[in-house]
Amino acid sequence: MNADKLRTVEDWVAYYRHEFGLAVVERGGFVMLPVTNHVGVVHLPVRRAEKVRAALQNQQQSGPMLARQIRWSFLAEPDSRPGEQIMEVLNRLDIGIPAVGSAVMLPTGLGRWTREGCHWVTPPTKDSKLPPLSAIITTALAVGTGSED
Repeated sequence: MNADKLRTVEDWVAYYRHEFGLAVVERGGFVMLPVTNHVGVVHLPVRRAEKVRAALQNQQQSGPMLARQIRWSFLAEPDSRPGEQIMEVLNRLDIGIPAVGSAVMLPTGLGRWTREGCHWVTPPTKDSKLPPLSAIITTALAVGTGSED
């Protein structure tokens, strides 16, 4: 499939499914990736996300990332869910982990400017493994304190 020829949301749903193996759906005229027991998401403020991205690349655990104006969203393999105390720390640092059953909107374009207001920092690839959720969270906590963001 050639991304330049995709015009409709249905085209983009088929593209994400075929090219990247993502179980996306059309919802309300947008391409949505449901958060499941197989695909998780971690939302991070931009400055912390940039540090996490660099650290994960050094660890050879990077994966797909979406950029929005104030936060980036990392796709992850949900290997474990943080406990209550860690969730409190994450919340104070404005780090979000959407619950199973929620969804994240994906762009209908591979360029920087899409109608959804997001773009791929690192697009998904068909055969790459998602980094473990625990690795993203551990890295996010290790790269700096909330006062640095």
